[in-house]
Amino acid sequence: MKKLALLIAAAFISLTAFADGGYKVGDNAIDFSLKNINGKMVSMADYKDAKGFIVIFTCNHCPFSVKYQERIVELAKWSAKKGYPVIAINPNDTIAYPDDNYANMQKRAKEQKFNFPYLVDGTQQIAKTYGATKTPHVFVLQKGAAANLVVSYIGAIDDNADDAKAVKVKYVEQAVNELLSGKPVSVNTTKAVGCGIKWKK
Repeated sequence: MKKLALLIAAAFISLTAFADGGYKVGDNAIDFSLKNINGKMVSMADYKDAKGFIVIFTCNHCPFSVKYQERIVELAKWSAKKGYPVIAINPNDTIAYPDDNYANMQKRAKEQKFNFPYLVDGTQQIAKTYGATKTPHVFVLQKGAAANLVVSYIGAIDDNADDAKAVKVKYVEQAVNELLSGKPVSVNTTKAVGCGIKWKK
């Protein structure tokens, strides 16, 4: 009965978020259970000691996602030490865009030495619930007192999609550092720069 109530609550949150165009800063995010490139299912609940999460909707084929691959690997190294693991999710329609299919996800992760889970959102429901529209699109979640996942930042990884060396503000790192310091996130929403998510027809 308790499980049924939780499922109904999660479904309600999911539908509400989608109706409103996805999450806003301050909302409670739902967890997910999605297939990783190693064949195992991954949920945020698996990370018992995490203080929060950096959820990044991304893909293989988008030029912006490609530009950010190395930066996401470096971000994952940095954020893991802070207790904010990176979880990447590919939401794209792989029938229309086979470059983003599971085999190619595995290949890309191996080539680029991904040090984070790279999950498949096959139904696209998680992307819709969160309100992701671009690849890449980032959601920083903070674990609340009741183990809620509070959306604390939404947007871009940093302020320069074209040139990693010209970055002046690392929005995600700044948000994590402020959360760890007990401060409100000073820049909690930015415009995600990338390719539009390829929705199934």
